[in-house]
Amino acid sequence: MADTIYDLVILGGGPAGYTCGIRAAQLGLKVAIIEKTDKLGGTCLHWGCIPTKSMLFSAEVWDHLKHAESYGIDGVSAPKLNWDNLLKRKNDITAKHTKGLDFLMKKNKITVVRGHGRLTGPAKDEVFTISVTDEDKGKGRDLQAEGFTQQVVSEVKAKKVVLAMGSDARMLPGYQADDSILTNMQILTLPAMPKSLVVIGSGAVGVEFASVFKSFGADVSIIEALPRIVPVEDEEVSKELTRAYKKRGIEVNTSCKVEKIEKTGAGVKVSYTDAAGKPQVKEAEKVLVAVGRGPRTYDAGLDKVNIQLDRAFVPVNQWMETTEPGIYAIGDIVAGLPQLAHVGAMSGVVVASKLAGKYARAVRKDRVPGCTYCDPQIGSAGLTEAQAKEKGYQVKVGKFPFVGNSKATILDSHDGFVKIVSDAKYGEVLGVHIIGPNATELIAECVTAMELEATVEEMMFVIHAHPTLSESLLDAFSSVEGMAINV
Repeated sequence: MADTIYDLVILGGGPAGYTCGIRAAQLGLKVAIIEKTDKLGGTCLHWGCIPTKSMLFSAEVWDHLKHAESYGIDGVSAPKLNWDNLLKRKNDITAKHTKGLDFLMKKNKITVVRGHGRLTGPAKDEVFTISVTDEDKGKGRDLQAEGFTQQVVSEVKAKKVVLAMGSDARMLPGYQADDSILTNMQILTLPAMPKSLVVIGSGAVGVEFASVFKSFGADVSIIEALPRIVPVEDEEVSKELTRAYKKRGIEVNTSCKVEKIEKTGAGVKVSYTDAAGKPQVKEAEKVLVAVGRGPRTYDAGLDKVNIQLDRAFVPVNQWMETTEPGIYAIGDIVAGLPQLAHVGAMSGVVVASKLAGKYARAVRKDRVPGCTYCDPQIGSAGLTEAQAKEKGYQVKVGKFPFVGNSKATILDSHDGFVKIVSDAKYGEVLGVHIIGPNATELIAECVTAMELEATVEEMMFVIHAHPTLSESLLDAFSSVEGMAINV
């Protein structure tokens, strides 16, 4: 193994790492992925995107069952939550796609090295050496017997290296995750549905879990330090989600500072200062800490090479190259990029394509779709209205409510809107912000339009099938010129 020199070695087998590896192998490069756990897929597959969306789908079905009679379905007026089966379905979905990744490694002839990889220094004679130790290796799985390449070695050699170590959930200073104070990991394995939950932080993770547990009947409260929830979104989206959550019975507290978390006989007690500076206390069975994620750049040998971290993140150029020649970084560890699986994956495609000498286009942060799968869903891309004005654009805005869309009525999902932010001078689409049914699916069309530099006028003449939720986009683009048909 030590005598083999790979074209590319990737540290980390999450969405960024395995996507980069697959594309590089497709383009003819000899690839190895070093993964310290026994499963490929990273946080996204095992503790993030996939399991949480499984739970959100169960919650959506549950919410529909509450209105079954109005849909013409009798006999389900008193549904009973089977928490064990909900978790089993989540785990089965994860297991299925884990096996899918194992298959893709074999199909693309990618060597999977089980162990913790660390850089040992700059390239010598244009070859990097990565040391590999076998902590966490295998965890009981006979990977060799399962039919794909497994190597447990002391070192791996490569012409190029891609860092894709991912991230960890942040915890409030002075606390550790346990069975009462939860991160996204512990909350996915709760043995029973809690009757009450305090959520600290209102980014995607916080509002999604708030949505899930409220659907299943828990008393849910959100505590956010900033002036509004989902603070990276357009201000009108934040306002609409706050309205929708309060309508659902979710308590929303903004501009708050958490002072301490204490264990009680019944669960936890969260003490915080509210927006008016007054001390408040909220008690619940569990508290979810959802205050962001930190890059996993520690213990990777970065001190052995010429990479100066920026607040623990890795700085890169537009092609994901670090300041150490021959080393690239992708995914959650990259400074300035959104910590999203699809951003990491596309960054991996860009790196693989460049290394293979093929066409590539740099990732643009203003073309990244942001999706939050709460109820109502949020999908957004590009500049918010405030950001567009700050950049000096003469802004022209259009807004169409889902209450005017017939498919939204059929789905019994009227809340929300589509908002278009455009440049008044040239009609360029600067940003699209959706809150409402299937917003996470609808946003893809808008990203495509922005990538192809379509104007508002051009989008006004794109035929959309009727009745569909996507018609709301046609009306929204038309509303920029005050000519929406259905409102």
